Amino acid sequence: MKFKVHYMLIASAMFLANCSDDIEQQPVEEPGNEAIYPPVETNPANTTYSPAFAGQTRVNGVKTQTPYSNTVLSSSLTSPWGITALPDGRLLITQKTGTMRIATSTGTLSNPITGIPAVNSNGQGGLLGLCIDPQFSTNRMIYWVFSENVAGGTQTSVAKGKLSTSETSIENAVVIYRANPSSSAGNLHYGGRILFDSTGNLMVSVGERSDLSTRPLAQSVTAAIGKILRITKDGAPAPGNPTFTQSGALPELYSIGHRNPQGIAIHPTTGELWQSEHGPRGGDEINRVLPAKNYGWPTITYGIEYSGGVIGSGIQQQSGMEQPVYYWDPVISPSGMTFYKGNNVPEWQNNLFIGSLSGTHIVRLVIKDNKVMGEERLLVNEGQRFRDITQGTDNALYAVTDAGRLYKIQKQ
Repeated sequence: MKFKVHYMLIASAMFLANCSDDIEQQPVEEPGNEAIYPPVETNPANTTYSPAFAGQTRVNGVKTQTPYSNTVLSSSLTSPWGITALPDGRLLITQKTGTMRIATSTGTLSNPITGIPAVNSNGQGGLLGLCIDPQFSTNRMIYWVFSENVAGGTQTSVAKGKLSTSETSIENAVVIYRANPSSSAGNLHYGGRILFDSTGNLMVSVGERSDLSTRPLAQSVTAAIGKILRITKDGAPAPGNPTFTQSGALPELYSIGHRNPQGIAIHPTTGELWQSEHGPRGGDEINRVLPAKNYGWPTITYGIEYSGGVIGSGIQQQSGMEQPVYYWDPVISPSGMTFYKGNNVPEWQNNLFIGSLSGTHIVRLVIKDNKVMGEERLLVNEGQRFRDITQGTDNALYAVTDAGRLYKIQKQ
């Protein structure tokens, strides 16, 4: 996919398009290139912070030219949080209150699947992200993240269990990992996504629990919160994990300095991990997560406190800390995400799709050479908080919303 590089002409077109709300925005295009539109975000930012590089925020807009449709397959889910495709084409979905459901590709729902360890579903807690074993067809194993009541409060935990032959319960469920320390300060920022990497190990995103007392632990290598973790199927530190130079570093750490990472996905061609992260007031991020790197929270951020005050020293860059590939101000509240690997809509190949909560849309990011080249907002008129999105075995996209809807998005 090619994009225009005549930045001055693009900037001029964007300025003219934004001069009047009464003038329809027109694309700037050349033969053989995808049409480029003004940025999709038109609301004022919360800060006057400057991006570290061109295209780090408010990149040019793009629009899908291939006709596509979206269909509500079901409106009967209860606060769904995670969705993944089963080998036979059906979809396995977590419900925040502590059960799972199986949905067919036409939206028929199973009864709630039970046998899952008790969750604390207060606030942002509950039964969160999930994934299935690469050998699910033979071992029927499922892995999930949840907020667990423990001594000292609650914490982000990881469990696994076998889906019964009857598909009514999880058998022999066991907690394999707990992200210490626990916290009694609140019920926010659990993170909560999980997936398998190419080596058969689990990547897990864990939030820093939001409170001012726990926030600094995102920078501590002796704490598991505010981190991306890499563990085995049994919850042990995965072989080949990076080594952090600081004393006492936990061997399960993969990256540090995260706030509330609610989305992770593996890039289809590079195999690298990408992540979405909730900022405070401004500063939602997309990160390319590399081993042993520090992503800065709360030392650097493009957001401010909800009260309007600066966070820390009010800086956005510091040596030894990574810049986000992309950020939003104002926030969109990015949650679950997936890279599109199908051929259903050809121009979506390798694009990143992200569920937006407060933004009430699905984000499409066009990425080239690890840089965001274009942004589109899909399903804007649905008015839904999109919690997670995945690609089905049929190459369609499936998304769930906080209001209980299951969407199918595919070429017309």
